[in-house]
Amino acid sequence: MTETSNRPYSKPKSHGEKGTTLQGSRGPDTPPGRRGNTTVADAVVAKIAGMAAREIPEIHNLGGGTARAFGAMRERMPGQSGSVTQGVSVEVGERQAAVELQVVVEYGASITDTAGDVRANVIEAVERMTGLEVVEVNIAVDDVHLPDEEEPQQDERRVA
Repeated sequence: MTETSNRPYSKPKSHGEKGTTLQGSRGPDTPPGRRGNTTVADAVVAKIAGMAAREIPEIHNLGGGTARAFGAMRERMPGQSGSVTQGVSVEVGERQAAVELQVVVEYGASITDTAGDVRANVIEAVERMTGLEVVEVNIAVDDVHLPDEEEPQQDERRVA
């Protein structure tokens, strides 16, 4: 985990965007790596959390039923792809972040073990990449993917 005790955070004050800003120091005695400010948007934290959750093999998909249906329709549109943040919501403060995930677990997987693996992976990834402390990762298991359930073909095209 990145050491953040010497790096105070504050909210950005431009354009009303949500996120957090790493305030750097100024002056010739400050190391170059700490001069200036770094802003981390909420969307960045959501993408990191979504990718980290999907790295767990027992996670079939993210998002509730409605979100997955809209995601499947969006993927079929030319030039569109699935959203990494589907099923992910975050709340980012000055030094901390909270993450909420909606997941679909593969049938046969231990839900409690899978949730623990997801929590650990999301916390490690977000803290390592952003320096924020993740105070909680709430997981809602919305569905279980059965082996005989068909997934829509993404390469299916009506016009050649």
